Amino acid sequence: MSASHERELYEAWVELLSWMREYAREKRVRFEKEADFPDFIYRMERPYDLPTTIMTASLSDALGEPFLLADVSPRHAKLKRIGIRLPRAHIHLHAHYEPGKGLVTGKIPLTKERFFALADRAREALAFA
Repeated sequence: MSASHERELYEAWVELLSWMREYAREKRVRFEKEADFPDFIYRMERPYDLPTTIMTASLSDALGEPFLLADVSPRHAKLKRIGIRLPRAHIHLHAHYEPGKGLVTGKIPLTKERFFALADRAREALAFA
C-alpha cells in the first residue's frame, strides 16, 4: 500500500468517525472510543502523524451495549481495511479505500446514508435481542 493510499484510508476513517458522532447526536445514542492506535500509546517522544488517535469506536445504546463496532487497521498491518461489525445482526463488513470512490465494501461505496441505514439496522437488532 502506497503512503498516499494509506493516508487516504486514514482520512476516510476520520470521516467515518464523524458519521458515527453525527449518528449518535441525531439518534441520541452513545459514541464511544474503544481503543487507541498502538503507535499513539507507545510513541514516547516520537511525533504522532495519523489524523486521529482512535483505532476502534462504537455506537451503543443508553445502557452502554454496543450495537455497531468500527475499527481500522493499525499502521503496521500489511493489508489495511476498515472493519464494521453489527454484533446482534451478525454482520461483519470490510471496507477498503478506492481512489475516486472513497470507502467501498466489495464494490459498493460506503456512503453516509448507507452507513446510517446499517447503524439503524444494528440498533433495531439490539432492541429485539
